[in-house]
Amino acid sequence: MTDKPSADPADPAVRAASSADPAASAEAAVPDGPAPGGPAPGGPVPDVTVVVGAYQAMPYLVKCLESVEAQTLGADRIEIVAVDDGSTDGTGEYLEEFAARSAVATRVVRQANSGGPGGPRNKGLSLARGRFVFFLDADDYFGEEALERMVAMADRAGTDVVLGKVVGVNRGAPKSMWKKTVEHADVYASNVMYTLSAQKLFRRELLVRHGMRFDTSMRTGEDALFTLEAYLRGSGVSVVADYTCYHLVGRDDGVHLTKSGSHAIRFESARRLMELIAELVPPGDRRDQLMVRPFTITLLPQFGPVVLNQSREVLAGKFELAAPLTAAHFTPGLARRLKPQDRLRLTCVALGKQDALLEIVGYLKAGTSPETVRGLRGEYLAYPRFRDRATGIPDSAYQLTGRPGTLRTALGRARRPARTVVRRARRLAGRTLRWFGLRR
Repeated sequence: MTDKPSADPADPAVRAASSADPAASAEAAVPDGPAPGGPAPGGPVPDVTVVVGAYQAMPYLVKCLESVEAQTLGADRIEIVAVDDGSTDGTGEYLEEFAARSAVATRVVRQANSGGPGGPRNKGLSLARGRFVFFLDADDYFGEEALERMVAMADRAGTDVVLGKVVGVNRGAPKSMWKKTVEHADVYASNVMYTLSAQKLFRRELLVRHGMRFDTSMRTGEDALFTLEAYLRGSGVSVVADYTCYHLVGRDDGVHLTKSGSHAIRFESARRLMELIAELVPPGDRRDQLMVRPFTITLLPQFGPVVLNQSREVLAGKFELAAPLTAAHFTPGLARRLKPQDRLRLTCVALGKQDALLEIVGYLKAGTSPETVRGLRGEYLAYPRFRDRATGIPDSAYQLTGRPGTLRTALGRARRPARTVVRRARRLAGRTLRWFGLRR
């Protein structure tokens, strides 16, 4: 869905129309609540309810709906619940026209503008009858076999969430999670955590059982919260990577992306995601692995090159917003999973080192390569303030993960004289013993 203005109380009252029930054209919208427990009288339960939230969606809506009609799954196994969120460009009228003629059972709800994508999605979910629900944005469109492949995967694997391969059209799209098709993806170790948009196939029973809804109080990140909760509460996550299921469209008018808004909403989004992870995952490696996502994707960009052009007052405000997040969730286990420069910046934030952060960010922006320093516990990148006792940043913030010096020794072993290899092996063994306190 595109960005929306605030709701206007003067907008028309909510109306509904249904291709399956023409009399519904005068029906008032159903309030948000639990999804109906079964099909309409005499009607079969569809495999998929496609929820389309639409605001100022013309002319993109035409191709979007055509892609639903073209699904190889079959019109009799699909229903559409389309919610016009107060559009003024003909979106609502086109939806009603489509509903009247389409072979796909289509229900249209027209309502006053809600101010964001969460409200229309919740409305659609409250009316959904399908075994599965897919949230299709009105700007985007399906590949023809998308729903057939995703439903087959969910039924075969018994999973509650299915990710179909996404490609960008006139815009970027996530790529790292589409390397191979997987029946049971590891939420903690794979890259599925880096695609938390709502464009997934969800088993409706999961959503109903946990009363899941999009949080309409959030200005950004409500889809990430919803999707990650489904990942963690569900029976598993599958990935369909061998077919392009979803085309993510960049609109020519540039309004397909959520506006950035105040940085405060980004911190709030990060906080909510961190709290959800902490609620559903016990402390330990798995929690640390999931926390990488909100720290690096949501929080870290607030402490990148942008800080060099912001006032000290703004920077101090960001540090204040970040303090409770780093205090609660920035653990050593999480820190070890980060790239050195990311770990170093977040360590500066956690310790309240504003001057050090500015110096380090400036150094990174200049593209200077730091010297590599060898120590008893591995190798370190000598970024600014390294071993500056007055600053007090620990050496561990600068440490290279993976002990690359040791790795190079192992890979080069066949090309080195045996005596050299033995000497280096002894040194490595000595370091290991000292690490565990077995040798001074």
